[in-house]
Amino acid sequence: MTILVIGATGKTGRRVTSALDALGVAYRPVSRHTEIRFDWTDQSTWAAALDGVTAAYLVPVGSNIDAEEVAAFVPQAVAAGVRRLVLLTARGLPDGDGRERAVRESGVEWTILRPTWFAHNFSEDFFLQQVLEGEIVLPVGGDGGHPFIHAQDIADVAVAALTQEGHSGVTYELSGPRALSFGEVVAQIGDVSGRSVRLVDVPVADYIGALMESGFDSVYAEVLTLSLTAMRDGHDDALSDGVPSVLGRDGRSFEDYVKEAADAWA
Repeated sequence: MTILVIGATGKTGRRVTSALDALGVAYRPVSRHTEIRFDWTDQSTWAAALDGVTAAYLVPVGSNIDAEEVAAFVPQAVAAGVRRLVLLTARGLPDGDGRERAVRESGVEWTILRPTWFAHNFSEDFFLQQVLEGEIVLPVGGDGGHPFIHAQDIADVAVAALTQEGHSGVTYELSGPRALSFGEVVAQIGDVSGRSVRLVDVPVADYIGALMESGFDSVYAEVLTLSLTAMRDGHDDALSDGVPSVLGRDGRSFEDYVKEAADAWA
């Protein structure tokens, strides 16, 4: 088995490659910046990435939820000899997501991972600069909670699905073990980092506009903002059982994550 890891320099991808390393499983890490280059928007890079691989971890483009790239890539992967696909999507995407459909209809073994928001968004990208500047600007004025998930738990589930039997045809909903409000999250980050960080509530329309200015397409900007307002209003605090059902243990806590991530806020 040789496993293609798309997005190998990203939050989950690099953890997947580390876990495969530890298992002694052969893999090919690809991204736009690796020796074997892979770019979702450049199909000329796909064949070299797929040469000789038998399974693939798919992390689609992060700035949109278009199905076009995945729908084109999956049949090419199957034709190249890939027999197992593990796709990372997200909790709360619209029903009938085209990327998920492409994988389900691939004709090979597939597993779909739908995690909640990553805890690591506060230390590796997305919210990091705002944490460093002392203000997290979001449409999250309420006290609703969300079970932020540790990226290593996502990676561990992905590796299980890539390397073990018994996960084919399954969609795993993944979450952290406890729901926290953004206020609680910010307080924990402040306690560990010693930084003064505050939440700044903004109108929904303003936040959608800011996401679009930063490179998100309009549909995905609206989906992300809807997710945030669902948290704010207390509609997205449900825990999912995917992590314990696959790994046989509870997911890592946000408290553990904050301790691990402290250097990012130093």
